[in-house]
Amino acid sequence: MPPLFPALTEAPADRPALRFGERSLTYGELAAAAGALTGRIGEARRVAVWATPTMETAVAVVAALLAGIPAVPLNPKSGEKELGHILSDSAPDLVLTAPEDQLPSPVRDLPRLDVDVDIDVHGTGPAPAAVEEHADESDPALIVYTSGTTGPPKGAVIPRRAISSTLDALADAWQWSGDDVLVHGLPLFHVHGLVLGTLGPLRRGGSVRHLGRFSTQGVARELAGGATMLFGVPTMYHRIAEAVTSDPDLVKALTGARLLVSGSAALPVHDHGRIATATGRRVIERYGMTETLMNTSVRADGEARPGTVGVPLPGVELRLVEEDGSEVGAYDGETVGEIQVRGPNLFTEYLNRPDATAAAFTADGWFRTGDMAVRDPDGYVRIVGRKATDLIKSGGYKIGAGEIENALLEHPGVREAAVTGEPDPDLGERIVAWIVPADPQSPPALAELADHVAQRLAPHKRPRVVHHLNALPRNDMGKIMKRALTHE
Repeated sequence: MPPLFPALTEAPADRPALRFGERSLTYGELAAAAGALTGRIGEARRVAVWATPTMETAVAVVAALLAGIPAVPLNPKSGEKELGHILSDSAPDLVLTAPEDQLPSPVRDLPRLDVDVDIDVHGTGPAPAAVEEHADESDPALIVYTSGTTGPPKGAVIPRRAISSTLDALADAWQWSGDDVLVHGLPLFHVHGLVLGTLGPLRRGGSVRHLGRFSTQGVARELAGGATMLFGVPTMYHRIAEAVTSDPDLVKALTGARLLVSGSAALPVHDHGRIATATGRRVIERYGMTETLMNTSVRADGEARPGTVGVPLPGVELRLVEEDGSEVGAYDGETVGEIQVRGPNLFTEYLNRPDATAAAFTADGWFRTGDMAVRDPDGYVRIVGRKATDLIKSGGYKIGAGEIENALLEHPGVREAAVTGEPDPDLGERIVAWIVPADPQSPPALAELADHVAQRLAPHKRPRVVHHLNALPRNDMGKIMKRALTHE
C-alpha cells in the first residue's frame, strides 16, 4: 500500500513535524529517529507503547507503523488489574518507553526498550519508504483497548486502511493540508489524540504542537504563534468558554484560528454559543469511536450547526435502525434510531474475542455502534446518547438524554448536567437529572428545571427527579461516566 506518511521522505527535511513543549523534531529528524527505532524493534510480533503525552510516544508509534508491527498504546493512568488484562490479552514482545518513565507492575515485567530521541535522530536505520512498502492495507496497525464499561476492555484491531481512509476523509471535510499547524493537549493512548491529533498532521505533511498539559494560556500562545487548528474535548472547550469572557488574548487567538474541532463527547450548545459570541468562530464537531475511527463531521465549508456532528464522511455509509433491525426512513429530526456504519474506517476484530466481534456486526456487515441519533432533513446527524445509558423509554416515547442535558445547561443555575432514566411503575422509566449547580448554596429546584425543559422541548421530556452534586464523574477524555451515578 502507499506509505502512511509520505512526508517523511518527500517533505523538506527542515520542515517542523512534532513539538512537545520545548522539544521539537523536523521531518528529517523524525525520519531518522523513527527509521533507527524500526531497526531496534526488529522482529517483534507486537509492541506496547507507554503512551505518555511525549515526543517518545509519537516516535515509537510512527516507528512501529513504519515497521509494520502492531502497536498497543497503554494508558499510564490504568490500574494494575487493567494493565495486566491488556498485556495478557495482547501479548506484546516488549514495551517502548521514554528513558525516565517509571513503570508499574506488570508492565515492568516486559522487556523494555527506551526511545531516546536525542540519540535516535542521529542514528541510522532503514529508510521509512523501504520498510513500509512491505505492509498491506489490511494489516493491523494499532490495537486500542476500549473503556471496558461492560466488562474487561476489548482490544479493537485497527488496520492500516482505517487510519489512511479516516485521515484522508477528514482532509477532505476539513480542507486539511500540509500548511496546517495543529494544537492539542489530548492523551496519546486514545484514537482522538493519537490518530487524529498526532498521525493526522504527519500524514498531511503539516505539524503538531502538543501542549503536554492543556491550558487556555497554552492554546492562546500556540494559536497566536502560527497554529491554525485546535482539537479538544468538551471539558477543554468548556474551560475556553469560561475564559473568553475575561481573556482578550485568548479571544484574539481563537478568532484567528482556521478550524476549532471538538470530539469524544457532545459539546453543550451553551458552550458553542459562548465561544461563538466572543470570537465569531464556530466550533465544529465530529463523531467517531475506537472501533470505527471517524464516521461523520461538520465540514469546514458547511454549516457549523451546534448540537450536530455533521454528515457522513466520504467512504462511510451510515444508517439508523429501529429495535427490530428495520431501517429508519425518516430524516425528520425526531425519529430516534441506532447508528450503524460500514466502510474502510472500521476495525477488523476484537482481539481474541470472536464472539464479541460477531455480535458487533450485522449479517450484512454493518457495525452496531450502540449510539442513538436522529437525522435532520438535510442529512445532518444529531446524537442523542448511548443505547445502553442514554435512551430513555418514558410514557411510550423514546427520549435521548443528550437533548435534555443541553436544555438543562441553558438554565443559568446549572453548571453541569447529566440525565439518566430509572424504573417507574407508571411511565416505564422516569427522567432523572443530575445537576452541578452554579451556586451550591441556591440550587435550582425540580419544578423550576422541569418547567424550563418542558418549555424548550416537550412536556414528556421534563425531569421527574433531580439530584444535586458537587461534580459529575468523568473519565480521562472528559466523558461523563453515567454508570457511576447511583440513586443511593
